[in-house]
Amino acid sequence: MTLRSDVTELLAGAGILDVDVDDAIADEHVRSSAYRRVVSVTASSHSRDRDRAIVATILRDPVDIVSKTAVVALVDTVATKVTSPAEFRQWSAELLPEIDQLKAEGYREFIRRRIHDWLFYLSIEGGHVPTPDELAKVTDWMQRVLAEESTSPKILALLAESGKGKKIRNIAKNRARSHRLRTN
Repeated sequence: MTLRSDVTELLAGAGILDVDVDDAIADEHVRSSAYRRVVSVTASSHSRDRDRAIVATILRDPVDIVSKTAVVALVDTVATKVTSPAEFRQWSAELLPEIDQLKAEGYREFIRRRIHDWLFYLSIEGGHVPTPDELAKVTDWMQRVLAEESTSPKILALLAESGKGKKIRNIAKNRARSHRLRTN
């Protein structure tokens, strides 16, 4: 496979007709934008059947940061659409062999951590209240997402007490206080 055939296949498969393939091949920024559009179309599909092949194709891009960014966008979007941690765990497990093909170890690890973060988030959405040790194993990014989005008094209290940074702890404290005022 060549970059030209990969980009052409991805765009055609997503029904994206307004991207010039030559421009995308010549400019990684144009290609990155095209991949994000492909990922958006892919993630909005009810079927997850083509995801592994799309990820494999994107990961053949010669610029690792371009492919990593697109795959992370897919992981983030699918995580917000699944109905359970088990569904996301199965979906992400199918992608791991492709992710392991990334040349840059740091990018492989970043995507693996993002998947772990989303599994943690989805378990909380399912009612799990983590321990401080479990909370410590997720990234600052996920702790901030939880501090900014959670409506659970238990989760906000945990973050206010055990969040990694002062900013995370303060967001959680303020939101917990605000939540208590609204419910009283």
